[in-house]
Amino acid sequence: MGKSVLDDPINYWNRELSWVEFDRRVLSEAKDKSIPLFERLKFLSISASNLDEFFMIRVASLKDMDNAGFKKPDIAGMTPKEQLKALSVATHELVDEQYDTYRKLHPELKKAGVNLLKSLDTLNKKQCDFVDRFFEDYVYPVLTPMAVDSSRPFPLIRNKSLNIGALVRSKADSKKETEFVTVQVPSVLPRMVEIPGSKDTKTLVSLERIIERNFGRLFQSYDILSTCVFRIMRNADLEIDEEEAADLLKEIEKQVKKRQWGEAIRLEVESGIDERLLERLKSELMIKKDEIYNIDGPLDLTFLMKLYGLEGMDEYRAIEKEPCPVIDLPESEDIFDSIRKGDILVHHPYQSFEPVVRFVRKASKDPKVLAIKQTLYRVSGNSPIIAALADAAENGKQVTVLVELKARFDEENNIVWAKKLEQAGCHVIYGLVGLKTHSKITLVVRMEEDGIRRYVHLGTGNYNDSTAKRYTDVGLFTCKETYGEDATALFNMLSGYSEPAAWNRLCVAPLWLKDRFLYLIGREKEHAMAGRPAHIIAKMNSLCDPDIIRALYEASNAGVKIELIVRGICSLKVGIKGVSENITVRSIVGDYLEHSRIFYFENNKKPEFYCGSADWMPRNLERRVEVLFPVEEEALKKRLKDILDLELKDTVKAHILTEDGRYIKHSRSGKSVNSQELFFKQVEAEVAKERRKRKDADVTVTRRFIPEEHK
Repeated sequence: MGKSVLDDPINYWNRELSWVEFDRRVLSEAKDKSIPLFERLKFLSISASNLDEFFMIRVASLKDMDNAGFKKPDIAGMTPKEQLKALSVATHELVDEQYDTYRKLHPELKKAGVNLLKSLDTLNKKQCDFVDRFFEDYVYPVLTPMAVDSSRPFPLIRNKSLNIGALVRSKADSKKETEFVTVQVPSVLPRMVEIPGSKDTKTLVSLERIIERNFGRLFQSYDILSTCVFRIMRNADLEIDEEEAADLLKEIEKQVKKRQWGEAIRLEVESGIDERLLERLKSELMIKKDEIYNIDGPLDLTFLMKLYGLEGMDEYRAIEKEPCPVIDLPESEDIFDSIRKGDILVHHPYQSFEPVVRFVRKASKDPKVLAIKQTLYRVSGNSPIIAALADAAENGKQVTVLVELKARFDEENNIVWAKKLEQAGCHVIYGLVGLKTHSKITLVVRMEEDGIRRYVHLGTGNYNDSTAKRYTDVGLFTCKETYGEDATALFNMLSGYSEPAAWNRLCVAPLWLKDRFLYLIGREKEHAMAGRPAHIIAKMNSLCDPDIIRALYEASNAGVKIELIVRGICSLKVGIKGVSENITVRSIVGDYLEHSRIFYFENNKKPEFYCGSADWMPRNLERRVEVLFPVEEEALKKRLKDILDLELKDTVKAHILTEDGRYIKHSRSGKSVNSQELFFKQVEAEVAKERRKRKDADVTVTRRFIPEEHK
């Protein structure tokens, strides 16, 4: 099979259009009537938030390339201009689908006792008086009405802000031309306001409708001819010249502030907008026709996430499950003693993230601990990990922390943490020039009776105690010397210029990881060609690296069975004769965001398992510091295989990639298998079994000390 066949663009999906298909899968959860009503609202909100970020980064990047005259096609053969054209069609369809879903949820919300008013026309006098008082007392003092004329230029409209534009005319001179005015809907106030109504129904009206009703109060010398709510999306992709930046932290602080004022790339307006008003917005914002989205409904559906928390609606939400304790890391036992007994694998959010926090917290106070080293990509707003690292430095430990300042949309948060850690006495590294450090690793160096021992935690997810309750990830605790040596070598490489000649267990991007994956895939191909057992199962967030896909095509053509679990983007095509007939792709979209990266290679019945921080994307394999680690103990390998096998059996949350690029929900004709629910049941059963076992052991010990005559 010649190279030209595998490299033919017809054998690849465009990554951006594949992402739109992913967001459509998220939206499909909002349409699923088997899911509680408020959970469906949540998925609709997530799909809207996802689309916002997609525009600010991916669409913005394509526009930059197109404006610069970049004409090189992607692996699917599409130039930036062609991608933008196709994306405009796809995203307009997606937005229409979002609002169609929103409208269909309205009757169900009413049945549940929630009435979202489209206008104020149906309010009685008492309710209108309440709305006007609310405006006068809480809204009016916050607003800043802005007129546009020869002395007052068109204002800078903040990225993602909700605004009301209007055409007005002077009451004193009706022959005067219409003028444009605008006011920003304040984000510091609730988007939805509850107004008095029936005791059985929560009646809610949007803040923008309240402002529109009282618009005349803001421009008392003018007649209001027409109003319209609008919202713009701006280019939020940071441009940082790391080579020239004298201080990376200060440079990123400066660039983050500019994010709110990047080029306008999308304009949302309410359907029925006055054409003169629309033309004014188009002209001032320099927006093209295909970048305008006419919305039949409330702009910015992310407000539904706030609505999700509405009081008194518990029956319409899923019961929130608490992560189970990790039975191999009992709180009653010193965590270092537990790890010395053998490697420990944890599976979040089914198992608690608490041991990861405890690991760092214990190290910060343990007098035997000499040093702690950790990479941080995204952490929570009130991070116990950060607090523990600061305590460690204040307790005299040698603390080195790599805080990745370039973690998208977490830059400001990470800048704050970096400064706090420095003030506590930690040695803080701001990442590497030209690379993002995306690896998840913690090293604790401890002086013990038999000498120095290194404890390592490696994970597929961030050190974020908040997202650990919503993202599925795996982590490994080990104190094996080979892992400890590699962890030391990695941190020396990050903090200095020391590049190890070889690695014991870890494999690190961008220098070695891609070649390692290509070797592992190639080895399965060779096994298949020789008639030996060959099988690949790979779970990740995204797959779009052309070299990896080509290697998978070659392996498939050699007879390797390849089963891929890819949550988001997938540029690989299935079912191509002579190319990908042995490949299947599924995406699981459920209550928890599938974030773990797990890789299985059968290797002629000598299976190897790997976990890590990297997806099969060019950015992860070529432009980031990532870590892949093997899982070697047989019991843990079996556990990883069980995780993969259960996800391959999912018939409830799995979407199957078809030959035409669509994803269809798995047929539920047989037994219903919801992998996420079953993972919880499995760990709950394990914990219950362990508790019974310990209870029986306690009874046995007690009986041993009871006199014979009392037994």
